[in-house]
Amino acid sequence: MLNCGHNFCRVCISRVLDTQEEAGVYSCPECRAEHTSRPAVQKNMKLCNIVECFLSSKPVQEQAGIFCTYCVHCPVPAVKTCLQCETSLCDVHLRAHSKLVEHTLTEPTTSLENRKCSIHKKLLEYYCTQDATCICVSCCAFGEHRGHQVALLYEASKKKKEKLRNVMEKLTSKREETEKRVQSLQEHRQKVEEKASTVTERVTLLFKEIREELEVLEKKVLSEISSQEEQVSLHVTDLIQQLEMEKEELTKKMQCIEELCNVTDPLTVLQGRESEAAKEHDEKKRDDKKVQAVCDLDEGLISVMLHTALTDIVSGLKVKRGFNMKVASNIILDVNTAGDYVAVSRDLKMASWSETKQCRPKTPERFVNYHILSTRIFTTGQNYWEVETSESGYWMVGLAYPSIERKGDRAVTGYNKKSWCLRMSDKMHSAIHDSKINPLFPDTSVQRLGIYLDYEAGRLSFYQVCESIRHLHTFIAHFTEPLHAAFCVYNNSWVRIRS
Repeated sequence: MLNCGHNFCRVCISRVLDTQEEAGVYSCPECRAEHTSRPAVQKNMKLCNIVECFLSSKPVQEQAGIFCTYCVHCPVPAVKTCLQCETSLCDVHLRAHSKLVEHTLTEPTTSLENRKCSIHKKLLEYYCTQDATCICVSCCAFGEHRGHQVALLYEASKKKKEKLRNVMEKLTSKREETEKRVQSLQEHRQKVEEKASTVTERVTLLFKEIREELEVLEKKVLSEISSQEEQVSLHVTDLIQQLEMEKEELTKKMQCIEELCNVTDPLTVLQGRESEAAKEHDEKKRDDKKVQAVCDLDEGLISVMLHTALTDIVSGLKVKRGFNMKVASNIILDVNTAGDYVAVSRDLKMASWSETKQCRPKTPERFVNYHILSTRIFTTGQNYWEVETSESGYWMVGLAYPSIERKGDRAVTGYNKKSWCLRMSDKMHSAIHDSKINPLFPDTSVQRLGIYLDYEAGRLSFYQVCESIRHLHTFIAHFTEPLHAAFCVYNNSWVRIRS
């Protein structure tokens, strides 16, 4: 297709443009549109598709155009082809042919070469099951397939069709399962989309209400600040007025004293002594008065207002919108469960590997290895806490039932049905439950770990807490017992409970 939109055969238009090249001016043979440079030839995709459809239908037309070999004067479409005679027959000649011989007939075709043996040039009538190939009678008698187990083409085809039908049934069943799986995934995707829409709406409403509540709180706190400022200002104004009055009185007294000092007559000076002594006595009394304290802004009150109000706003609205996760703030380690090679800090928040044996008393609840549990148990609700971990060594962080074994090979977090954990060993991370290990690949070494537990939903998730929170792994289980936070430290490792 040229730029003007007219279509030509590629060979023909190339020849025309070649002849026009000597003249230096190119023109379309259809509309005579001239071009100073050789126009680019593009493929017309629409016309190309039409041509392809036409070409793909040609074999069908040719097959439909097979005529009877014996009807030479007036071509008559053939209804069958005799493989032995290698002739195509119309309905009339087919009846005459069938009365004389019993040959193999097939649908009208011209492709007879692929039905003959390439060696003996005889019709393929048998199927060698040993070599899985079609053969002729000569191949069976004295060819390379002599002595092999053979079957008639019809019987072999029948058996193969039975096998294919069995395969078809299996494939059909598998396809139905696949379709069900696809449908299930589509339904799951739809549920996730609906859930995401619902959660988005809840979060949007949450922040909208938080902003509204914050605006109300802002006005309230600013009003409190203005009120305090006004009270302090009034109080300071009263004090200033009182001091100004005292200042004026002091000025008058200073003037009186100055006048008395300027008098030269001793008698006059001495006669003014009693009144001056009384004034000095009044001064001493005034000086003895307690100076009233100057009030100031109560920043403590403002801080308390902000803390309590913000806490109430966030916690109240979170519960209202279904985000009722609790931050576990009272998790401490239970020394009574600590193994002899686990050192525990004084605040019961940190556990570290100890090279020296601690020689603690042996009790039924104590681990014999490098494990320790928390005193707190989780039995309900959504809970979240964080744990700091060492960059090297071997550590485990997770949850365990109180009934977990305390000694033996099964007394290892994650290697039984009563515990779930995230493990780091040689800076390789993995999630473990019931001895099933799932390798994890965080961006960097996990130094701060977030644990989220939804007891009723049976969900335990681990998150890498850094600049951005990254999901590591989620266990789905049906919890049947209370859960302890569980830890394991070995080979110079340590863990610290942040919450």
